[in-house]
Amino acid sequence: MKVSIDPDLCIACGLCEEICPEVFELGDRETAEVIGKPEGHEEAVEEAADSCPTDAIEIED
Repeated sequence: MKVSIDPDLCIACGLCEEICPEVFELGDRETAEVIGKPEGHEEAVEEAADSCPTDAIEIED
């Protein structure tokens, strides 16, 4: 699984970080970033992607 965030779509709501802080981080940035590997957190990554209000999280198998 490969995860990325489209910075043009991300509105920095922080929901992905709240759902899966092992993989996503917002911090003081204007967009979220992928900070960790999704291995072992696949369900949470998929939940974060499904919950993203702008569909900014992209998952590739």
